[in-house]
Amino acid sequence: MGETIDIGRRIELVPMDPHFHDISIALYRQKKDEGPAYLVHTYSRIEGVEGRIISVANAMCTLGGLETNADGFLQFPCRKEHGLAIKRVFLEACKLAPDNEIEPRPLHILDKKSGLDIYVTSHGEGVYQVTADGEAKDKDRRISFIAGGLIKLAQLEDQSVDTVAFDCKYAHDAMLGLLLVRAPNVRAVLREQEATASRGVLAAPSQQE
Repeated sequence: MGETIDIGRRIELVPMDPHFHDISIALYRQKKDEGPAYLVHTYSRIEGVEGRIISVANAMCTLGGLETNADGFLQFPCRKEHGLAIKRVFLEACKLAPDNEIEPRPLHILDKKSGLDIYVTSHGEGVYQVTADGEAKDKDRRISFIAGGLIKLAQLEDQSVDTVAFDCKYAHDAMLGLLLVRAPNVRAVLREQEATASRGVLAAPSQQE
């Protein structure tokens, strides 16, 4: 009889990976002594699938600032959960083709709606401030809206109209750069995440071969 391996609790699912034979890929969470740990997993046995799973995990490390522990699980340097943010990091990593050159996102975007250049500045201990360059109507309101988007995407602390913070008090520049891209359209992002979560199940090996 084969050994049953506990891979943890599934917290997010991509039911059809467009970059590798439409397989299902899921993200699992395990409780470790040193804090929550995450595993990218599929039941598919298609040739080359190991490489695809590794590429997603590596993309998560680059885009989200995660680390790989000795057991092959992913963890944040702060060893905290960051439950909403990790799901977004996983979904964004799965959107990238394995041959894509991946770099951390900068803490700067052009906000297409207002035409403002939006910047996020780290003030240490996990505190970040949203600022903007340029002229636009309701500039302060747009800054506040984007800060609010970051709060919703990563469950950040609301410190003021333009300042947010991670409760772990660690810097997470890579993860915040990734989320900043989505913050101006946070409502659409959250709808997409809900739709993804409601579609499909992780298929058994016999259904993915």
